[in-house]
Amino acid sequence: MNTLVFGISLSALLSTTSLFIVLFRVSPLLAPAQALFAFFFSALLSVTTVSTLLLMAIWKKVPGLTWDTGKLTSICLRQGIFLGIATTITALFLVLQLLTWWIAILIYGVFLLVELALEH
Repeated sequence: MNTLVFGISLSALLSTTSLFIVLFRVSPLLAPAQALFAFFFSALLSVTTVSTLLLMAIWKKVPGLTWDTGKLTSICLRQGIFLGIATTITALFLVLQLLTWWIAILIYGVFLLVELALEH
């Protein structure tokens, strides 16, 4: 478990660092298409890894769960990936100026419903 959490933590640190480098060194909105792709890719990785770590910490605190380490990690990683994809789609809609508050709710709602369907 320690090596797995260490690997995810290292990945979260590197992806968050790459996101900050893209944001502070290259403006994704003013630079060419490569900077915009780098922004979305690093944001996806950063949100996915950080949310996976947070979800692992949250699910460990829930009393009555008897999940082993593998099941806990796979569930948290799946939820983190869904959250990262939903956040990236929301940011893409924001860049394209198509985002409204109800579209954001619908995007996150779709991924919530997919997660609930996969859980049962």
